[in-house]
Amino acid sequence: MNRLPLPLVGFLVFIVLFVIVNSAFIVPETHSALVFRFGEPKSQYEEAGLKFKVPFAESVDFIDRRNRHLEQEQTEIIARNQERLIVDAFARYRIVDPLLFYQSVRTEERGEERLSSQLNDSLRAVLGSVTVDEIISERRSELMTRIQEQLSRSARPLGVDIVDVKIRRADLPQTNSEAVFQRMIAERNQLAQQYRSEGNERANQIRAQADRQAIEIKAQAEEEAQKIRGAADAERNAIFAAAYGKDPEFFAFYRSLIAYEEAMQKGDTTILLSPESEFFRYFNSLQGRRQ
Repeated sequence: MNRLPLPLVGFLVFIVLFVIVNSAFIVPETHSALVFRFGEPKSQYEEAGLKFKVPFAESVDFIDRRNRHLEQEQTEIIARNQERLIVDAFARYRIVDPLLFYQSVRTEERGEERLSSQLNDSLRAVLGSVTVDEIISERRSELMTRIQEQLSRSARPLGVDIVDVKIRRADLPQTNSEAVFQRMIAERNQLAQQYRSEGNERANQIRAQADRQAIEIKAQAEEEAQKIRGAADAERNAIFAAAYGKDPEFFAFYRSLIAYEEAMQKGDTTILLSPESEFFRYFNSLQGRRQ
Protein backbone atom coordinates (compact mmCIF):
# COMPACT_ATOMS: atom_id res chain seq x y z
CA MET A 1 0.00 0.00 0.00
CA ASN A 2 1.44 3.31 -1.07
CA ARG A 3 1.73 6.07 1.49
CA LEU A 4 0.54 9.62 0.75
CA PRO A 5 3.27 12.10 0.18
CA LEU A 6 4.16 14.13 3.24
CA PRO A 7 3.27 17.48 1.66
CA LEU A 8 -0.20 16.17 0.84
CA VAL A 9 -0.63 14.85 4.40
CA GLY A 10 0.42 18.19 5.80
CA PHE A 11 -2.04 19.97 3.51
CA LEU A 12 -4.89 17.65 4.56
CA VAL A 13 -4.06 18.20 8.24
CA PHE A 14 -4.04 21.93 7.65
CA ILE A 15 -7.45 21.72 5.95
CA VAL A 16 -8.91 19.70 8.83
CA LEU A 17 -7.56 22.08 11.45
CA PHE A 18 -8.79 25.05 9.48
CA VAL A 19 -12.29 23.56 9.25
CA ILE A 20 -12.31 22.76 13.00
CA VAL A 21 -11.13 26.24 13.90
CA ASN A 22 -13.84 27.81 11.74
CA SER A 23 -16.60 25.52 12.96
CA ALA A 24 -15.96 25.53 16.72
CA PHE A 25 -16.51 28.45 19.10
CA ILE A 26 -16.75 28.93 22.88
CA VAL A 27 -19.69 30.69 24.56
CA PRO A 28 -18.57 32.60 27.72
CA GLU A 29 -20.67 32.38 30.86
CA THR A 30 -21.53 36.08 30.69
CA HIS A 31 -22.67 36.04 27.06
CA SER A 32 -25.13 34.45 24.69
CA ALA A 33 -24.24 33.49 21.14
CA LEU A 34 -26.26 34.15 17.99
CA VAL A 35 -25.50 31.98 14.97
CA PHE A 36 -26.13 33.60 11.56
CA ARG A 37 -26.36 31.75 8.25
CA PHE A 38 -25.64 34.04 5.36
CA GLY A 39 -26.52 37.03 7.50
CA GLU A 40 -29.82 35.70 8.88
CA PRO A 41 -30.13 34.54 12.54
CA LYS A 42 -30.75 30.80 12.81
CA SER A 43 -30.13 29.83 16.43
CA GLN A 44 -28.90 31.06 19.76
CA TYR A 45 -26.88 29.54 22.60
CA GLU A 46 -27.26 30.72 26.18
CA GLU A 47 -25.34 27.98 27.97
CA ALA A 48 -21.58 28.42 28.25
CA GLY A 49 -19.27 25.90 26.59
CA LEU A 50 -17.90 24.65 23.28
CA LYS A 51 -20.33 24.94 20.35
CA PHE A 52 -20.11 24.23 16.61
CA LYS A 53 -21.34 25.89 13.42
CA VAL A 54 -21.13 25.29 9.73
CA PRO A 55 -17.83 26.77 8.62
CA PHE A 56 -17.87 29.60 6.08
CA ALA A 57 -21.69 29.50 5.81
CA GLU A 58 -22.40 30.52 9.40
CA SER A 59 -21.03 33.27 11.65
CA VAL A 60 -21.36 33.99 15.39
CA ASP A 61 -22.19 37.17 17.26
CA PHE A 62 -21.91 37.34 21.08
CA ILE A 63 -24.42 39.27 23.18
CA ASP A 64 -23.51 40.35 26.73
CA ARG A 65 -26.18 39.10 29.17
CA ARG A 66 -24.93 41.15 32.12
CA ASN A 67 -26.73 44.24 33.42
CA ARG A 68 -26.22 47.31 31.27
CA HIS A 69 -26.44 50.98 32.06
CA LEU A 70 -28.72 53.24 30.02
CA GLU A 71 -27.94 56.90 30.58
CA GLN A 72 -30.77 59.34 29.90
CA GLU A 73 -30.17 62.96 29.05
CA GLN A 74 -31.84 65.56 31.24
CA THR A 75 -35.48 65.76 30.27
CA GLU A 76 -37.91 68.61 30.81
CA ILE A 77 -41.21 67.32 32.16
CA ILE A 78 -44.47 69.27 32.37
CA ALA A 79 -46.27 68.13 35.52
CA ARG A 80 -50.02 67.89 35.99
CA ASN A 81 -50.17 71.40 37.48
CA GLN A 82 -48.48 72.74 34.31
CA GLU A 83 -45.18 73.39 36.05
CA ARG A 84 -41.90 72.41 34.43
CA LEU A 85 -39.35 70.09 36.00
CA ILE A 86 -35.86 69.05 34.85
CA VAL A 87 -35.44 65.31 35.44
CA ASP A 88 -32.12 63.43 35.38
CA ALA A 89 -32.74 59.65 35.28
CA PHE A 90 -31.09 56.39 34.21
CA ALA A 91 -32.06 52.74 33.80
CA ARG A 92 -30.36 49.38 34.09
CA TYR A 93 -31.37 46.54 31.80
CA ARG A 94 -30.22 43.21 30.41
CA ILE A 95 -30.89 41.32 27.20
CA VAL A 96 -32.76 38.12 28.06
CA ASP A 97 -33.67 37.03 24.52
CA PRO A 98 -30.78 37.83 22.14
CA LEU A 99 -32.56 36.44 19.06
CA LEU A 100 -35.68 38.55 19.68
CA PHE A 101 -33.46 41.55 20.43
CA TYR A 102 -31.63 41.18 17.12
CA GLN A 103 -34.83 40.62 15.16
CA SER A 104 -36.34 43.75 16.70
CA VAL A 105 -33.48 46.26 16.53
CA ARG A 106 -30.62 44.50 14.68
CA THR A 107 -27.81 46.27 16.56
CA GLU A 108 -27.09 47.11 20.20
CA GLU A 109 -26.76 50.80 19.32
CA ARG A 110 -30.25 50.89 17.84
CA GLY A 111 -31.50 48.91 20.81
CA GLU A 112 -30.21 51.53 23.24
CA GLU A 113 -31.74 54.29 21.13
CA ARG A 114 -35.12 52.52 21.26
CA LEU A 115 -34.86 51.98 25.04
CA SER A 116 -33.84 55.60 25.58
CA SER A 117 -36.91 56.76 23.66
CA GLN A 118 -39.14 54.41 25.65
CA LEU A 119 -37.63 55.61 28.94
CA ASN A 120 -38.30 59.21 27.91
CA ASP A 121 -41.93 58.34 27.07
CA SER A 122 -42.38 56.54 30.41
CA LEU A 123 -40.95 59.49 32.34
CA ARG A 124 -43.32 61.90 30.62
CA ALA A 125 -46.35 59.64 31.03
CA VAL A 126 -45.88 58.95 34.75
CA LEU A 127 -44.46 62.26 35.95
CA GLY A 128 -46.86 64.21 33.78
CA SER A 129 -49.79 62.69 35.68
CA VAL A 130 -48.74 64.08 39.08
CA THR A 131 -47.85 67.47 40.52
CA VAL A 132 -44.36 68.83 41.15
CA ASP A 133 -44.93 68.57 44.91
CA GLU A 134 -45.55 64.83 44.56
CA ILE A 135 -42.47 64.34 42.39
CA ILE A 136 -40.05 66.01 44.81
CA SER A 137 -41.68 64.50 47.91
CA GLU A 138 -41.48 61.04 49.46
CA ARG A 139 -43.62 59.66 46.58
CA ARG A 140 -40.58 59.60 44.29
CA SER A 141 -39.88 55.93 45.06
CA GLU A 142 -43.45 54.99 44.13
CA LEU A 143 -43.21 56.98 40.90
CA MET A 144 -39.91 55.29 39.94
CA THR A 145 -41.59 51.92 40.40
CA ARG A 146 -44.41 52.98 38.08
CA ILE A 147 -41.90 54.21 35.49
CA GLN A 148 -40.03 50.88 35.67
CA GLU A 149 -43.26 48.91 35.21
CA GLN A 150 -44.29 50.95 32.18
CA LEU A 151 -40.82 50.76 30.64
CA SER A 152 -40.74 46.99 31.22
CA ARG A 153 -43.95 46.57 29.24
CA SER A 154 -42.49 48.59 26.37
CA ALA A 155 -39.12 46.80 26.41
CA ARG A 156 -40.46 43.25 26.68
CA PRO A 157 -41.10 42.90 22.90
CA LEU A 158 -37.41 43.76 22.38
CA GLY A 159 -36.25 40.80 24.47
CA VAL A 160 -35.06 43.17 27.21
CA ASP A 161 -35.70 43.00 30.95
CA ILE A 162 -35.64 46.32 32.90
CA VAL A 163 -33.73 45.80 36.14
CA ASP A 164 -34.14 49.23 37.68
CA VAL A 165 -35.03 52.86 37.00
CA LYS A 166 -33.67 55.69 39.14
CA ILE A 167 -34.26 59.43 39.20
CA ARG A 168 -31.04 61.14 40.23
CA ARG A 169 -32.43 64.63 40.40
CA ALA A 170 -35.72 66.39 39.79
CA ASP A 171 -35.10 70.13 39.84
CA LEU A 172 -37.21 73.12 39.01
CA PRO A 173 -35.94 75.42 36.26
CA GLN A 174 -34.05 78.36 37.70
CA THR A 175 -36.59 80.81 36.28
CA ASN A 176 -39.52 79.61 38.36
CA SER A 177 -37.96 77.67 41.25
CA GLU A 178 -38.17 80.62 43.69
CA ALA A 179 -41.86 81.20 42.95
CA VAL A 180 -42.63 77.51 43.39
CA PHE A 181 -40.72 77.36 46.68
CA GLN A 182 -42.61 80.38 47.99
CA ARG A 183 -45.90 78.80 47.01
CA MET A 184 -44.91 75.56 48.72
CA ILE A 185 -43.97 77.50 51.89
CA ALA A 186 -47.33 79.28 51.82
CA GLU A 187 -49.17 75.98 51.38
CA ARG A 188 -47.24 74.40 54.27
CA ASN A 189 -47.97 77.41 56.49
CA GLN A 190 -51.64 77.20 55.60
CA LEU A 191 -51.65 73.50 56.39
CA ALA A 192 -49.87 74.15 59.71
CA GLN A 193 -52.43 76.81 60.61
CA GLN A 194 -55.21 74.38 59.81
CA TYR A 195 -53.65 71.76 62.06
CA ARG A 196 -53.25 74.32 64.86
CA SER A 197 -56.89 75.39 64.52
CA GLU A 198 -58.06 71.79 64.60
CA GLY A 199 -55.84 71.16 67.63
CA ASN A 200 -57.19 74.20 69.48
CA GLU A 201 -60.76 73.20 68.71
CA ARG A 202 -60.10 69.70 69.97
CA ALA A 203 -58.40 71.09 73.11
CA ASN A 204 -61.41 73.32 73.82
CA GLN A 205 -63.72 70.34 73.43
CA ILE A 206 -61.62 68.30 75.84
CA ARG A 207 -61.47 71.15 78.38
CA ALA A 208 -65.24 71.70 78.13
CA GLN A 209 -65.87 68.01 78.65
CA ALA A 210 -63.46 67.94 81.61
CA ASP A 211 -65.14 71.00 83.18
CA ARG A 212 -68.56 69.42 82.73
CA GLN A 213 -67.37 66.19 84.30
CA ALA A 214 -65.81 68.14 87.20
CA ILE A 215 -69.10 69.96 87.84
CA GLU A 216 -71.00 66.67 87.73
CA ILE A 217 -68.53 65.03 90.12
CA LYS A 218 -68.73 67.97 92.54
CA ALA A 219 -72.53 67.94 92.41
CA GLN A 220 -72.60 64.21 93.06
CA ALA A 221 -70.13 64.62 95.92
CA GLU A 222 -72.14 67.48 97.42
CA GLU A 223 -75.31 65.46 97.14
CA GLU A 224 -73.65 62.51 98.82
CA ALA A 225 -72.25 64.81 101.53
CA GLN A 226 -75.69 66.26 102.18
CA LYS A 227 -77.09 62.76 102.54
CA ILE A 228 -74.31 61.84 104.97
CA ARG A 229 -74.83 65.07 106.95
CA GLY A 230 -78.52 64.48 107.07
CA ALA A 231 -78.05 60.93 108.32
CA ALA A 232 -75.49 62.15 110.88
CA ASP A 233 -77.80 64.93 112.09
CA ALA A 234 -80.68 62.48 112.38
CA GLU A 235 -78.52 60.07 114.35
CA ARG A 236 -77.24 62.89 116.55
CA ASN A 237 -80.77 64.12 117.20
CA ALA A 238 -81.82 60.59 118.03
CA ILE A 239 -78.95 60.30 120.51
CA PHE A 240 -79.84 63.66 122.02
CA ALA A 241 -83.49 62.68 122.27
CA ALA A 242 -82.58 59.41 123.94
CA ALA A 243 -80.25 61.21 126.32
CA TYR A 244 -82.88 63.82 127.12
CA GLY A 245 -85.41 61.12 127.83
CA LYS A 246 -83.11 59.38 130.28
CA ASP A 247 -81.79 62.46 132.13
CA PRO A 248 -83.23 65.82 131.11
CA GLU A 249 -81.11 67.67 133.68
CA PHE A 250 -77.84 66.21 132.32
CA PHE A 251 -78.92 66.99 128.78
CA ALA A 252 -79.55 70.61 129.73
CA PHE A 253 -76.15 70.75 131.43
CA TYR A 254 -74.42 69.34 128.33
CA ARG A 255 -76.17 71.81 126.06
CA SER A 256 -75.06 74.66 128.34
CA LEU A 257 -71.43 73.50 128.13
CA ILE A 258 -71.63 73.53 124.34
CA ALA A 259 -73.10 77.02 124.45
CA TYR A 260 -70.29 78.16 126.80
CA GLU A 261 -67.67 76.74 124.42
CA GLU A 262 -69.09 78.42 121.35
CA ALA A 263 -69.66 81.76 123.16
CA MET A 264 -66.18 81.93 124.65
CA GLN A 265 -64.22 81.12 121.52
CA LYS A 266 -61.66 83.75 120.50
CA GLY A 267 -63.31 86.46 118.46
CA ASP A 268 -64.26 90.09 118.19
CA THR A 269 -67.83 89.71 119.52
CA THR A 270 -68.51 91.08 122.99
CA ILE A 271 -71.46 89.72 125.04
CA LEU A 272 -72.80 91.64 128.05
CA LEU A 273 -74.93 89.50 130.35
CA SER A 274 -76.07 89.70 133.95
CA PRO A 275 -74.58 87.14 136.38
CA GLU A 276 -78.17 86.15 137.21
CA SER A 277 -78.81 85.41 133.51
CA GLU A 278 -80.22 82.02 132.61
CA PHE A 279 -77.11 81.55 130.46
CA PHE A 280 -74.90 81.28 133.59
CA ARG A 281 -77.18 79.11 135.66
CA TYR A 282 -74.60 76.27 135.85
CA PHE A 283 -71.80 78.69 136.76
CA ASN A 284 -73.34 79.27 140.20
CA SER A 285 -74.47 75.69 140.92
CA LEU A 286 -73.73 72.29 139.46
CA GLN A 287 -77.39 71.49 139.91
CA GLY A 288 -78.35 74.59 137.90
CA ARG A 289 -80.23 76.04 140.87
CA ARG A 290 -80.04 79.67 141.81
CA GLN A 291 -78.55 80.44 145.28
